[in-house]
Amino acid sequence: MSSEQQSSDVPNNSTNNDATDEENTVTFAELGIDGRVLAALSDVGYEKPSPIQAATIPLLLAGNDVVGVAQTGTGKTAAFAVPALSRMAELADLNGPTRNTQVLVLAPTRELALQVAEAFSSYTKHMEDVTVLPVYGGSPYGPQLNGLRRGAQVVVGTPGRVIDHINKGSLDLSDLQYVVLDEADEMLRMGFAEEVDKILEATPENKQVVLFSATMPGSIRRISKQYLRNPQEVTVKSSTSTGKNIRQRYAQVMGPHKLDAMTRILESEEHDGVITFVRTKMATEDLADKLKARGFTAAAINGDIPQQQRERTVENLRGGKIDILVATDVAARGLDVERISHVINYDIPHDTESYVHRIGRTGRAGRTGDAILFMTPREKYLLRAIEKATRQPVELMQLPSVDIVNDKRLDKFAQRITATRESEDLSVFRNLVEKYVEDNDVTAVEAAAALAHMAQGGRPLLMEELPTPPAKQVRMSKGAKDGFGSRGPTRALTEGNATYRIAVGRRQRVMPGSIVGALANEGGFTATEIGGIDIRSDHSLVELPADLSKDQWRALSRTRIGGELIQLELDSGRKPRREGEGGGGGGGGYKGKSGGFRKDGPRKTGGFRKDHGAGAGSRKPRTGRNFEDRSN
Repeated sequence: MSSEQQSSDVPNNSTNNDATDEENTVTFAELGIDGRVLAALSDVGYEKPSPIQAATIPLLLAGNDVVGVAQTGTGKTAAFAVPALSRMAELADLNGPTRNTQVLVLAPTRELALQVAEAFSSYTKHMEDVTVLPVYGGSPYGPQLNGLRRGAQVVVGTPGRVIDHINKGSLDLSDLQYVVLDEADEMLRMGFAEEVDKILEATPENKQVVLFSATMPGSIRRISKQYLRNPQEVTVKSSTSTGKNIRQRYAQVMGPHKLDAMTRILESEEHDGVITFVRTKMATEDLADKLKARGFTAAAINGDIPQQQRERTVENLRGGKIDILVATDVAARGLDVERISHVINYDIPHDTESYVHRIGRTGRAGRTGDAILFMTPREKYLLRAIEKATRQPVELMQLPSVDIVNDKRLDKFAQRITATRESEDLSVFRNLVEKYVEDNDVTAVEAAAALAHMAQGGRPLLMEELPTPPAKQVRMSKGAKDGFGSRGPTRALTEGNATYRIAVGRRQRVMPGSIVGALANEGGFTATEIGGIDIRSDHSLVELPADLSKDQWRALSRTRIGGELIQLELDSGRKPRREGEGGGGGGGGYKGKSGGFRKDGPRKTGGFRKDHGAGAGSRKPRTGRNFEDRSN
């Protein structure tokens, strides 16, 4: 987008401030930030502001509304969080502490809301009595209601859940000072325009508004003109780049299957040292423990681990005593170990600069390196942001098959037998086996097999296949057609998932957030288990785990959205009959004997459902929409 186009995309009364990627000479201390927030920035290792921060923070501290045109990964979270917290600190000095909500941040996804809330929390380290509360769909209301009741000065949430709390009266915005729309274009693209309008209408007139967007479509211009006062525009383009000697790949993996995916890669590809990045401190310990349980030498480092222990862990990685380091971004800052052959982004970063810093841990000293990224379907927009910011493609990788992994395991086990036989004195064990065979009338092979099982220590030797969707769904997701004019999934299925059909769509005015909320609350799914959602005229397609439990089927048989039973079933890919076709008597089809809902699983596909009829002359619905988040 040219500078002329960017300037024309905002109201005429705005001022354009270009933030370049030239080396900044200004420091955070020179921007007029409150000393308590400044101390927190120093604690997390921030030295100089990024271009977007250097341009935006002074404008916001001066009380201006701001429109920021910036890609994900330019450091915009600190650009709006730091001045907001500085203003909160000043107000507390003037008026005393308050429990009222003063800052509201709207984010398109649950994951981004958590990321922003975590950033706010780190910047409030030296501020007394400040609570940051994330609110999002797909999680219980109870803890959020309790948090709001106790008082949360900063609320970070997804639009649907924020609206819910406003309607319930649990979120009071009467004392609101500051509103942020983060990744506004993504929010509107996901269908949250109505919710955003309602939220902004419920806020006080005298407030400061910050809007960040990667693009400036007409819908963003409308919001800017309607809700912002004389906004200042800041435009920045990221110039981050990655080394040419680093191979970048991504795998589409749902959260519950990430550990298996990582296991396949580590057991199938030659590797030396590995750094695996996760988002939270707790996740470092959890993943390291799970990897050790699978026989890998792994250790965790995070901000809570003492410096001495951290240094010892890094030395063990450098010396080959451990092979896998599980780390957060902050803990791995400045880490330089030449033997790192692979960097695995177990959790995709929301910041492209973090991605560049992460994968820069490999490919050191002129070596080649591998960077692998795990991504759920809802995080596709973050992958696009990474490719755009780094100006390099990230190639899709196929995970090694279970057969390949098991062949490697069997070969490795056989090598261990050979190495033990050639290097150890086995006379005692040989006599023991000979006596055991004679006393128990078994073959030496049976005795050896029992000993091999004992040597495994209770861990399964062979990996099992993930649950698979019906073969027809797999064929259709790869572009195959059936004889009924396929209306099945329009994207490749994530491994371990299947496509399900629910009987609500655009006619029922269903929104992505309501689908996610219903599935999470009633079916017990986590956000990472719910894949792509494709909303069509009279039904929707949802990607979920292929192996739903009986309890999940039973719970979902009673689930309603907007008062309508969702009638979950495995998608057959058949195009519903139009009215007047076939033997339905012009009634749009019928529900045959195999219709209805079986408590122990999906119904077999037979007959046609009346509420699935498209209707003669109906407009062909759009397909392939991939909503990256449907948080309620």
